[in-house]
Amino acid sequence: MAKVPLTPDEQARCCVPAADRTHARRCEYVVKPIPFKVGVELISQHHYAKGAANTAVKMIGLVRCDGEVVGAAQFLPPTKVAAQSVAGDDWRDVLSFSRMVVLDSEPTNAESLLIGGAVHEVKKDRRWRAILTYADQAQQHTGTIYKATNFEPLGVTKPECRYVDEKTGRLVAKKATHSRTKAEMIALGCRVEKSQKFKFVMFLDRALRKRMADSLGLPERKKN
Repeated sequence: MAKVPLTPDEQARCCVPAADRTHARRCEYVVKPIPFKVGVELISQHHYAKGAANTAVKMIGLVRCDGEVVGAAQFLPPTKVAAQSVAGDDWRDVLSFSRMVVLDSEPTNAESLLIGGAVHEVKKDRRWRAILTYADQAQQHTGTIYKATNFEPLGVTKPECRYVDEKTGRLVAKKATHSRTKAEMIALGCRVEKSQKFKFVMFLDRALRKRMADSLGLPERKKN
């Protein structure tokens, strides 16, 4: 497994792991940007998609206090259509939470720690006003982890085809130098699967959420 260096401040915030590893404590990890190569390797080995896009804007890691990377979260720009669906004319301000993986060796709530820390890292870059993400029904994912980390549900996407490499099991993008046809994808050795996903959004900008709330069917937030 890959390791990354921790700064003195990060080391100072660390604590000794508990003997009972059924529940992860925040002080047992550092959530921080990691080299793209390290994140891609982890995702390729442990995520069901068996790969990560090369257009990532941010790669955030869940790092143990010994420097070992045990989780990764990838963020990249969504398609224009997807971004417009949650931000309208401000679609350029949307980031997609595209991939996440946490090793099975870590307690279940380590995923929540990674998501919370990754969102915090995204917020540091003030250009992003919303984060869009999906939970794949084909993988029996319902998005429970997103609901638990303050993402808001937006229903289910329309059924669409996705393409899986028969040899490697890796998801293959339809777009390359051009948008390939279904026949071209099959000729490349891909099988076709129907896919629907649960859709979620987290608004980082209150004004944008307020403007989009009615069209997205979001409840009005109570004033504190």
